[in-house]
Amino acid sequence: RAAVALAAGAVAGFLLSEPILEVLRAPIVELAASRDASLNYEVVTGAFDLRLRIALYAGIALSSPVWLAELLGFLAPGLTGRERRYAFGFLAAAVPLFAAGCAAGLMLFPHMVSLLAGFASSEDSSVLSASEYVDFVLKVVLATGIAFVLPVVLVVLNLLGILPAATLARSWRVVVIAIVLFSAMFTPAADLLSMFLIALPMTALFLVAWLIAWLHDGR
Repeated sequence: RAAVALAAGAVAGFLLSEPILEVLRAPIVELAASRDASLNYEVVTGAFDLRLRIALYAGIALSSPVWLAELLGFLAPGLTGRERRYAFGFLAAAVPLFAAGCAAGLMLFPHMVSLLAGFASSEDSSVLSASEYVDFVLKVVLATGIAFVLPVVLVVLNLLGILPAATLARSWRVVVIAIVLFSAMFTPAADLLSMFLIALPMTALFLVAWLIAWLHDGR
């Protein structure tokens, strides 16, 4: 069932690959207004190979409800009642947070492309490999998605008795600095608005994780 869902999602992803490429290509089109910039394929089959990769990535994302349900259905009989509640609670919180983080990454990557490509002189040409460019965007999107899920991991570690709330309280300064540095690295825009759009939600999620851990330890 998971394989059938993945195949169906990949077919849908292949049909949607052109609109997805238009979204990814938008920063390059904007950059081309001020300099010579373009996406290039190194081999004859490069365009087709890239469409297949996009179809696979989209298929994994679109079919995730099915294969996650199948995975939980396989693992659930081997878990205790407490472990089962933790597992379902983790997924219920992690999936929407990961989706929100990926959406934030999609909004931020055009700023990153504009700034990083702007270090080149206006007389230079930005000839970008399409495959490497898509990998770059994917890494940015996944990084922000995983960053938004980390507070849920902290809560799970606390529920398992590994990470007390007092430890989180003592390390809040280090955590905030790490969040700001992470946001600065992944949002190198000329203004600070993009950085705060990532740093503020992540800080709020950390505070919520600490509050849940504090309530759990108190109970």
